[in-house]
Amino acid sequence: MTTLTLGIIWTFITGYLCIAFESTLKINKAAIALLMCVATWTIFMIDPGSYLTGAEDSIPQKVSQILQHHLGSTGETIFFLMGAMTIVEIVDKHGGFNFVRDMMLTTNKRKLLWRIAFMTFILSAILDNLTTSIVMVMVLRKLVKERNDRLIYASLIIISANSGGAFSPIGDVTTIMLWIRGMITTQGVITEIFIPSLVSMAIPAYILQFFLKGELPVVKNSDKQPGKPDTFSRNQRRVVFICGVGGLMFVPIFRYLTDLPPFMGILLILGILWTVTELFYRKKTARDDFSKRVSALLGNIDMSTILFFLGILMAVACLEEVGVLTALGQSLDHVSGGNHYLVTGIIGVLSSIVDNVPLVAGCMGMYPIAEVGDLAVDGVFWQLLAYCAGVGGSMLIIGSAAGVVVMGLEKITFGWYMKRITWIVFVGYLAGMFSYWVIRTVFF
Repeated sequence: MTTLTLGIIWTFITGYLCIAFESTLKINKAAIALLMCVATWTIFMIDPGSYLTGAEDSIPQKVSQILQHHLGSTGETIFFLMGAMTIVEIVDKHGGFNFVRDMMLTTNKRKLLWRIAFMTFILSAILDNLTTSIVMVMVLRKLVKERNDRLIYASLIIISANSGGAFSPIGDVTTIMLWIRGMITTQGVITEIFIPSLVSMAIPAYILQFFLKGELPVVKNSDKQPGKPDTFSRNQRRVVFICGVGGLMFVPIFRYLTDLPPFMGILLILGILWTVTELFYRKKTARDDFSKRVSALLGNIDMSTILFFLGILMAVACLEEVGVLTALGQSLDHVSGGNHYLVTGIIGVLSSIVDNVPLVAGCMGMYPIAEVGDLAVDGVFWQLLAYCAGVGGSMLIIGSAAGVVVMGLEKITFGWYMKRITWIVFVGYLAGMFSYWVIRTVFF
């Protein structure tokens, strides 16, 4: 391993530790992520020829192409996030999620916890864990006002969203990758990963319920402000909900029909929803409230979260480019002696530290699909990889897209989550893997 590679690794570790101790340093994690991104790539540029092959005069052009490639992949995630956040904000501001809130309405804190857990788990498989997390946090804000309680519920949303996304071929970006490449099938991943995913959600939920005591105050069934009429009629709010939530459900179908990346589907739905609301506002007068128009709601997007995504994903891309992740995967395979339960289990833990996408991508490149055995289609390795990479991201709050979004929306600190939630997730994670072993041993 070269000195430059070690420098990149230590820069990443230093930046990661600064993010972990954000509450102590009092420096926004987005600023640290951006500095880490620039620093790693600057070190890379000291001697890019040691990582690239080709003529000397073509190296700057190659580096530019590499950056554009990674920026394109990162941009897909960022635009998907921005579009999903805006769609959810539009639907929420126009009362579209009131019915979801009303379904979960209760003064019993523990009942609410289980309702949130199962609702998030199901929605995450239908939509995706990122969008579901945004939706459920919006609903949570209407139900729970007390800060400490809301942190518990928000943590459960992260856990349930990642667990629900793991057993669905469209619920998480890593399962989508494996599904598209033909390493898992829809029937295989649902039938064999559903129970482990459910276990990985249910056990943490059972433990977290003991953190909640007392009753919740009664929440009124209407968000309507006294003396202030609703901006839209009931039918118009229903149309907004159908276009927004129905559109989010249509995104995977749009991807299947067109083979375009998911962010294009999100932009399509955002464009449709924006047009529909503008048509409704066209009939309003100057006395009506125009603060809920999409052009105004765009200012509500948490740009610090967006920039954090940009910095952390581009820094991880540098690690991928210098071969650190691939080497790590090969070392794991060597140390484990080919034990796929151990390899995927460690990969799941690592996915809570670095982005699970390059980890899974590295594994897909290391292990070709076999005709039979654990590496065959729907084999143990591929199914466990889908489970571990998805569920394992819940161990740290920055280990998944859902965690990062909830972290930004609810201002949860890295240290608080690691101290109170990480061990709970790990217990559920191991229990889910054990249940998968039982299923494969007894039924297959």
